[in-house]
Amino acid sequence: MMTVPQGAALSIGAVLGTGVIALPALAAQTAGPASLLAWGALVLLSIPLAATFAALGARHPDSGGVATYVRRAFGDRAAAVVGWSFFFAVPVGAPAAALFGGAYVAAALGGGTPTVLATAVGLMVIVTAGNLGGVRVSGKLQLGLAALLITLLVTATGTALPHADPANLHPFAPHGWWAVGSAAAVLVWGFAGWEAVTSLAADFRHPARDLPRAMAIALLVVGVLYLGIATASILVLGPAATSDAPLAELLARGTGGQVRVIAAGAAVLLTLGTMNAYYAGAAKLGAALGRDGALPAWFARGSGAGEVPRRSLAVVAGLGGVSMLLVALTGTGTRPLVLLTSGSFVLVYLMGSAAALRLLPRRSLARGCAWVSLVASVALLVLTGWYVVGTLVMAAGALLYVGSKKFFGRVVDPGEGTIDVGVEVSTPS
Repeated sequence: MMTVPQGAALSIGAVLGTGVIALPALAAQTAGPASLLAWGALVLLSIPLAATFAALGARHPDSGGVATYVRRAFGDRAAAVVGWSFFFAVPVGAPAAALFGGAYVAAALGGGTPTVLATAVGLMVIVTAGNLGGVRVSGKLQLGLAALLITLLVTATGTALPHADPANLHPFAPHGWWAVGSAAAVLVWGFAGWEAVTSLAADFRHPARDLPRAMAIALLVVGVLYLGIATASILVLGPAATSDAPLAELLARGTGGQVRVIAAGAAVLLTLGTMNAYYAGAAKLGAALGRDGALPAWFARGSGAGEVPRRSLAVVAGLGGVSMLLVALTGTGTRPLVLLTSGSFVLVYLMGSAAALRLLPRRSLARGCAWVSLVASVALLVLTGWYVVGTLVMAAGALLYVGSKKFFGRVVDPGEGTIDVGVEVSTPS
């Protein structure tokens, strides 16, 4: 079974992840120093989001995570949409995360694109192998990664901040105030993840007690680290905050000397943490979707608490490999992958928040957080732009699949009445 520290580490890895590698630079490019407002807004938004999903996971611990909550609130079709949006988004986002890490390794060791791709493939293999051992193994791996990562980020921020220069805050909004919203859309990638560990809620010893504690620890750690890195990037680096490797720049300012290898190590740790958390959550979710009829029953093995969903994990890893191959063959950059993945997660947040309004007690603090999460998710959906079209296509596929199962699940014989043709169809919990 999973402990509170392991659960907190998985949450930290899922949310913090690769965002700290590249997002400070992307946000600074978009809005300048005013990007700090976007960082602050999304940290604040994380409070009701984390509280909402922690409350749902504590009350309804199940490997289906958000899909289970939506099924309880709105039925099978809505649950399939959420489940597919999360499950199939992970193989799209995984190559992007792995390529972020690979770029830092290439910067340290050289070799260009081949090094980037080789590193990315290696990271995906390591994470798959780690999850074959189940949540206990992946949880212990994540705990070690989180400890090393936190130490490194605190060192980077703490040693760099004494070199801060308030003059770097001017001009504060060089691209106008609307650019803050655009920066927030970019930062969605870095704050997606509060729902990931809910798929592992049943693997806690005491979900009602342990999951909220794990999420609270993760929320505090993530908020402090993200704001610290973002603030240090602006105040210390100034115009250099828009560089491709702001974390490496901070380490260089704070500790001096050549830090490319250290930055590459940080990037690898961040990437492993993110991918480990998402592979674990997606594999468990895929098994639950097979159990509940939203995916073929073949996926269902491993859906129980403590079981290892190896079939579902194999599909996640295989589809991730296909995505990586397409990226290598077409030369596609990471930006489309990031925005497609973010669009899927925003829809998951929106439907999960709506389900919370149906499932959580009236006049409770958690239900109030769900209202805030719902409104914020709608705003984020608008900011995501046309990339949400990919999510809508995936939603349509889920609806067609569930609809076909219900249509072909039973047929009518004019002489004998209704005949079961052996297709298992789930019903709302």
